[in-house]
Amino acid sequence: MGQKVNPIGLRLGINRNWESRWFPSKATLPENIGEDYKIRKFLKAKLYYAGVSQILVERTAKKLRVTVVAARPGIIIGKKGGEVENLRLEVAKLVNKDVAINIKEERKAGSSAQLAAENVAMQLERRVAFRRAMKKVIQGAQKAGTKGIKVSVAGRLGGAEMARTEWYLEGRVPLHTLRARIDYGFAEAHTTYGNIGVKVWIFKGEVLQKGIQADKSEETTSKKAKRARRGK
Repeated sequence: MGQKVNPIGLRLGINRNWESRWFPSKATLPENIGEDYKIRKFLKAKLYYAGVSQILVERTAKKLRVTVVAARPGIIIGKKGGEVENLRLEVAKLVNKDVAINIKEERKAGSSAQLAAENVAMQLERRVAFRRAMKKVIQGAQKAGTKGIKVSVAGRLGGAEMARTEWYLEGRVPLHTLRARIDYGFAEAHTTYGNIGVKVWIFKGEVLQKGIQADKSEETTSKKAKRARRGK
């Protein structure tokens, strides 16, 4: 199960929050989903070189707030914040609503799976050898202090006639462990031989909830009590 599904969707509500945060009625649900899709598609295309790792959409009764998390926020903001205002007007025109845009810096760009996938895709488009591109991203993730990383590329690698899949794994990436904080990213490299899909999984450690820790402490105390009884 953990090997097949999207690891972000599998962990929603466990150790991962939703990127669209609003509570709609049944009547407005399809419209809101469509607007979120349009906003994300537009911003990802327009701000591709800014290194966008996450786009959060929040809604209130009258306003729509979009938070863009990027590795290079200066490209988005521009001189004196003029570019942000232009971007806000474009998004507002796209969805025909009042929109507020916040820009946040991705402080740990090396540990973002989406940025790592886009990095590999950009290198493949520049005709860098796929093994070299994968190893470079893995080294960057290790320097950022991640617990493990897996990078997979699929397509006509190196211009080969038959498509194949190759991957590298460094460290540990436990996809079946729900308490594991695993970031996932996907990107496509458009080459002269066709599209190459890039997938990246990054393991950032485990999150132990209070309930789990309490259960474990109760188990250890009960085991100690049993051992004491046996000793007597």
